[in-house]
Amino acid sequence: MARPRKFDEDRVIDAAMDTFWRRGYEATSTRDLSETTELGPSSLYNAFGDKHRLYLRSLRKYQETATVEQVALLRAPGPVADRLRNLLTTGIDIDLSGTGRPGCFAINAAIERAADDPDVREEVRRNFATVEEALREVLAEGQRSGEIDPARSAEVLARQVLSTYYGLRVLARAQPDRAALLDVVDTLLESCAGTGRRQ
Repeated sequence: MARPRKFDEDRVIDAAMDTFWRRGYEATSTRDLSETTELGPSSLYNAFGDKHRLYLRSLRKYQETATVEQVALLRAPGPVADRLRNLLTTGIDIDLSGTGRPGCFAINAAIERAADDPDVREEVRRNFATVEEALREVLAEGQRSGEIDPARSAEVLARQVLSTYYGLRVLARAQPDRAALLDVVDTLLESCAGTGRRQ
């Protein structure tokens, strides 16, 4: 019979996610993970497998928390343009806040690992697909209400917004000019509204 674990699994995964998020996969050592999770190396890997498996668990935890929060912004009540703007500006403000967590963990993983690691690529794809589907839903809602240009498919618009959103989150790390980033947001929303915007 397996012995019960004497630690909070959610807390350990949160700590591992934070470490990978701040340092990246390659730069994170077993010692780093042991220090931040407060578990010895043998206890850590007996519970969660190797570093790679713990990284994948951390990406899933990101989807269950940060990605869910992004979707919630899109599904909140109010005009569609306001919800889109809220998603975009919230991402910008988080990235400019100086919290020590650089950018979006899923984007970081895509840049660092997805090209060479099919497991990471699948986790990242799942994260991106979740946000894209929420965008498609809200944009289709905007087309029905007359807020969004009906001449272009909601799927295409969702990919445009998604690409801009993730691009802004990368750009904010190198160009921390909030006004310039908000100009991109304004241009994107005007493009989405097109002829569908009510006068």
